[in-house]
Amino acid sequence: MEPLVSIIMGSVSDMAVMEKTAQVLNDFRIPFEINALSAHRTPAEVEEFAKGAAGRGIKVIIAAAGMAAHLPGVIAGMTPIPVIGVPINASLEGLDSIFSILQMPPGVPVATVGLNAAQNAGILAAQIIGTGDKDIMAEIVKFKESLKKKIVDANEEMKKIKFPYKTN
Repeated sequence: MEPLVSIIMGSVSDMAVMEKTAQVLNDFRIPFEINALSAHRTPAEVEEFAKGAAGRGIKVIIAAAGMAAHLPGVIAGMTPIPVIGVPINASLEGLDSIFSILQMPPGVPVATVGLNAAQNAGILAAQIIGTGDKDIMAEIVKFKESLKKKIVDANEEMKKIKFPYKTN
């Protein structure tokens, strides 16, 4: 089994957040790999990874980093593969990582999910891969329907809540 998605994090401490990405990809049965690389501490290894990812069959890279959070942008600058950035709340309430990942120069896009939103990064990667894989797309459609069902069921439960001035 060869990975289609690569989960890269700036530090192993980010795994507490990024395991949600791994769980989503696992649930969608999408092969993935997980590695720690640092744009600042291991720049040569980041370059080797980024430049070699397409040749290894990687379709999407999910890069997570906190603080200066240059990892997603550095990778995006060296690969033609879509990069999804996950800002990690490591300092300054995560604003430093959000801005570092979000504010990319023209020509170097990084799709950015919310702070610590590793689950959404996994779902977005699955949606990207699903555009070329009908089985994965079918799983995504089922997943989206399950989200709808949760809200419909919640509204049925809220009908049971009684207040003297509640009208529904």
